[in-house]
Amino acid sequence: MNMIVKKSDLATGSEDERPSRDAAEQAVRTLIRWAGDDPDREGLVGTPDRVVRSYEEFFAGYHEDPQEILRRTFEETEGYDEMVVLRDIRLESHCEHHMVPIIGRAHVAYLPDRRVVGISKLARVVEIYARRLQIQEKMTAQIANTIEEVLRPRGVAVVVEAAHQCMTTRGVHKAGVTMVTSRMIGAFREGAETRREFLSMIGRASA
Repeated sequence: MNMIVKKSDLATGSEDERPSRDAAEQAVRTLIRWAGDDPDREGLVGTPDRVVRSYEEFFAGYHEDPQEILRRTFEETEGYDEMVVLRDIRLESHCEHHMVPIIGRAHVAYLPDRRVVGISKLARVVEIYARRLQIQEKMTAQIANTIEEVLRPRGVAVVVEAAHQCMTTRGVHKAGVTMVTSRMIGAFREGAETRREFLSMIGRASA
């Protein structure tokens, strides 16, 4: 099923509905007390402020538009129409079920149709979606669908490989496990040879 990226994916709720910074810090103090410690002891007195500042960084993607990042493209390509691949884009996200880190890397490719985009923009799209509460399957689809919607290339491919601390540090405690998700659009879905070439370029055996 094709997951369409909508404006509603950018952020939920308006700034008017967003709790104040003080309310956020008070929430951290509550969690510290719930965990069994004293938020007023020396080592923890500055923790609520530090946690809130960290969250501003972890979840900065809610305040950025990934489509806008991709809109500046270049048409002077001298007819280049071969695959563009960006490998090993480090990503740091957070599981929306347990709010613990998802650490991994993304591989992104597209087949241009007259227009190309600066490669840093592809990495920025990955970063924007990663810096939200996520599940890996949805994040993979969001990255691919946004590139397809804005650039209108002949094809898009995204593979994400990541370790989930909700699985490695809690629950089943299975360290060393990596989850792999993919989203293939256009020529990458329809053409087995194109898909194999992409998978070979990122160091993965084709199916």
